[in-house]
Amino acid sequence: MTTAKAAALPAGFPAMSIAQAHQLLVSAPASPFEVEEKVIRGAKIKTWKNAPPTLKEVHEVNRPFGPRTYIVLDEDRVTFDAHRAAVGHFAKRLVEDGVKKGDRVAIIMRNLPEFSVAFWATVLIGAIATPLNAWWTGAELEYGLVDSGAKIAVMDAERWERVREHVDNCEDLKRIYVSRSADDIADPRVKRLEECLGAPNAWAKLKPMEPPAVGISPDDDATIFYTSGTTGKPKGAIITHRNIISNFFNAMCAQARSFLRRGEALPVPDPTVQKAALLSVPFFHATGCFAVMVPAMMAGTKLVLQRRWNADQALELIQREKINTAGGVPTIAWQIIEHPRFNEFDLSSLETISYGGAPSAPELVRRMKERFPGLKPGQGWGMTETSATATSNFAEDYERKPSSCGVCSPTGEAKIVGANGETLPSNEVGELWYRGPIVVRGYWQKPGPTAETFVDGWVKTGDLARIDEEGFIYIVDRAKDMLIRGGENIYCVEVENALYEHHAVMDAAVIGVPHRTLGEEPVAAVYLKPGHNVSEEELRHFVSQRIAAFKVPVKIAFLPETLPRNANGKIVKKDLKAVFAA
Repeated sequence: MTTAKAAALPAGFPAMSIAQAHQLLVSAPASPFEVEEKVIRGAKIKTWKNAPPTLKEVHEVNRPFGPRTYIVLDEDRVTFDAHRAAVGHFAKRLVEDGVKKGDRVAIIMRNLPEFSVAFWATVLIGAIATPLNAWWTGAELEYGLVDSGAKIAVMDAERWERVREHVDNCEDLKRIYVSRSADDIADPRVKRLEECLGAPNAWAKLKPMEPPAVGISPDDDATIFYTSGTTGKPKGAIITHRNIISNFFNAMCAQARSFLRRGEALPVPDPTVQKAALLSVPFFHATGCFAVMVPAMMAGTKLVLQRRWNADQALELIQREKINTAGGVPTIAWQIIEHPRFNEFDLSSLETISYGGAPSAPELVRRMKERFPGLKPGQGWGMTETSATATSNFAEDYERKPSSCGVCSPTGEAKIVGANGETLPSNEVGELWYRGPIVVRGYWQKPGPTAETFVDGWVKTGDLARIDEEGFIYIVDRAKDMLIRGGENIYCVEVENALYEHHAVMDAAVIGVPHRTLGEEPVAAVYLKPGHNVSEEELRHFVSQRIAAFKVPVKIAFLPETLPRNANGKIVKKDLKAVFAA
């Protein structure tokens, strides 16, 4: 495994251990991070005692922030008050359409203000918000609508054109709301969303309206999010109110822990100061929804949206909107710090760049600190089945251990399990299992896969990992992506990290191709930073100086653009096989 250079850290860091910091956080008087134990679905789980019980309370907290801008997208600027009014009106409409507690409402659109309205209107009446991947084909969207049994679908005009020939196959679907359509739609099931709410910039003119009152409990189902589906058909993860809220309490705790670790008192939030976040990953992914959109509602944060990731536009938005936090996946961070026009913009407002969803090279944190000396970088690990972020590595800890995806929060537990089901000791590689209040309750209408994946509150992640003596987790690879060349294991992340150490490499992925006698061999697809060049021979030699010879890719293909990714930022390695098919 390659190692990164140690970063310069504050003298005396860390001032206290992870365990000491967690103990102080959970035991301090009136601490928001107090922990209690509850029996959830038959398993004893540590939970956040003082967290809001449901998303209804999260939505209520921001009333004092009403006049603030909540969502910015191009020319649309929506305040919290305007958004609240739109949510109330659309919640009433859904109830009039016959939506009851537990019914599924599909949301199929790009990052638009309308997505947030549909999400909150759905969960506040006890229904189950079911975002579907806006990148899916019409047939794939049909699968999601049929599998979830959605009664209502809310979509943008582009998605309507993609799915219109498939809706007759969706027997449970009773009503479709389409936003931003320039044309009238003849289908009697379809209504233009603007007929209910008006355009986003007109929501401020709506009469204030509260959603119909419905009883909701912490462990009621709130959403169904479909797994990324890099292999096989996607499965719908059933995510509760407690799951979602526990996720962003994990993130809050990780940031608080970093203050204690460096020997500082926890800061007192200033309610008069509004933070701003650039969201460049989809709302229909757990990160965009649970790690960004929902906590923004509670904290009164301004969300600045991009229809799709564009580095040039991102730099302009960071400067114009005074963005404090950005990120999502490592490629976004790389493209910001390596942008040829980086020095043309005032990016001084940036306080944090954080990401997950894909392995990141240790080199990335060093480059971020070079560009932004005062930055608090962060990365984490999670999956749809953990409602987004399960572990966090933040600030000085990330600089100190850039190869790690971090540690669990006080409510989370992780263990490494061997081939025979035994728990392995520190630094041994096996499958990562995780338990905590963010673990979803199972897969929608799939008892077999649910029983295989979830055991006594634990989720079997399918990730190969190790845990060091301090509790820091290191993802080695996806178990099914590990290569075995002539009997020798090759962990793709290790090879990719070696590639990333080269100054010209922006994006890299390693896959296996069949070999007659060795079984398979490693090959790599690489995208270079703009203006940089390196030959295949030079790059293979560079890598050979850092890892064993049998791990060096036998072929490196240079692609003209960033590598193919699914909606949550993970490289779709099966799409790279065609590059090497010849």
